[in-house]
Amino acid sequence: MNAEAVWGAQKHPRSRIELGHPWVYRSEVERVEGDPAPGSVVPVYSHQGQFLASGYYNPDSQMIVRIVDHQPLTEMDRAFFVSRFQDCRRHRSRFLPNQSSYRAVYGEADFLPGLIVDKISDVLVVQLLTLGMDRCRDVIVEALVEVFEPSGIYERSDVPIRELEGLEQRKGPLYGQCPERVVIEENGLQLEVDIREGQKTGYFFDQRENRAAIEPLMKGWGGRSGIRLEERTGEDGIAKTVPVNANGKPVSYPFWDGATVLECFSHTGSFTLHACQYGAKRVTCLDISEHAVESARANVERNGFLDRVEFVVADAFQYLRDQVKGSEQRKERADAGQKKVDTSKPLEEGGRTWDVVILDPPAFAKTRSAVEGACRGYKDINLHGLKLVNEGGYLVTASCSYHMKPELFLETVHAAAADAGKILRLIEFRGAGKDHPRILGVDEGHYLKFAIFEVRSRQA
Repeated sequence: MNAEAVWGAQKHPRSRIELGHPWVYRSEVERVEGDPAPGSVVPVYSHQGQFLASGYYNPDSQMIVRIVDHQPLTEMDRAFFVSRFQDCRRHRSRFLPNQSSYRAVYGEADFLPGLIVDKISDVLVVQLLTLGMDRCRDVIVEALVEVFEPSGIYERSDVPIRELEGLEQRKGPLYGQCPERVVIEENGLQLEVDIREGQKTGYFFDQRENRAAIEPLMKGWGGRSGIRLEERTGEDGIAKTVPVNANGKPVSYPFWDGATVLECFSHTGSFTLHACQYGAKRVTCLDISEHAVESARANVERNGFLDRVEFVVADAFQYLRDQVKGSEQRKERADAGQKKVDTSKPLEEGGRTWDVVILDPPAFAKTRSAVEGACRGYKDINLHGLKLVNEGGYLVTASCSYHMKPELFLETVHAAAADAGKILRLIEFRGAGKDHPRILGVDEGHYLKFAIFEVRSRQA
């Protein structure tokens, strides 16, 4: 046996490591033999002396070992990373053919815990989140260059989680040419990604398939405005099917059948872009960050949708509350009938509603202790979002908080619907895309919940 090794204290017939989990917690370790260097690869044995796996060691982390192989391994050298990156590339080529931008390496799910790589066109953006990966920075760059042949590699390890590993945050170019902004293509759209200042690695690829899933929601709304299709003979004598309004006049606006859409937490405006692409009539694109809204505006303009999008810089919670308050005041006056209503008070600003409301907030629960507060946050935002969906419209809502389990997320949205007086029909419930695979038994990888609900009122 090795002079340096980690022995488990697990007394159950099968340890989590045997079931495929890649983390060994300090509390699970019976003893550490020898004096392994921080970041080095060590073998992991069961309490009975059975070899379980190889992983890199960090005595200063609660996750004292992160598993990288279930076979004996002495070091993570260039050949090791080249082999793993080739596997990663084969997987993406199979399930995302003809895609030039995607998550190329997804940490534990690609058997490379602590390493994230996004391929943004021909530039790679890298996050080294752990001591073990940080110590391998140079060979990781060499292997990425060999396998992916990028024009540049940029590091975005400017995340607080590194501090838990005893590392400083850092960012900057590692190889080649790294422009500040890179244009990618997604579902036929052009998007500009800020790799230096954008959130995390600059773009969220995990929602690619989910953004495409909103396509059926974007058309079929013209009838609510009294627009119908009629066959009419034109001046050229040819019969054509044309949209006409309630007065029988032809409608010239090309998006007459499109939905009105509100996207909150827009970031780069990706859902706004997809809504426009699929035929939305009008989209409100909202984010609290002025930088994010300007990025969204640039993307909307690049794709030729500027005439259908309004941009709002605001706190989403407050904006939704203001719209609900205004809507309720207007409804109160409209329903008053013969009752006296104090019209001397000015109406609140707002009062708008939409056919489709999209809520894609950042993680509200980053720790287990934050779940209770996160539930309140998710309930609040979904409650107000639901009140702003037109009858028979759709709520598109998501959570990227791992600690917010799928069942709890659905329960929270259901509770919000009950308080809002709404009945929800679940149309789709999805997770992250195919470039974010999940190891069965590693629940931490099942972080993204994405749902589409039809919204109806309990009482007319």
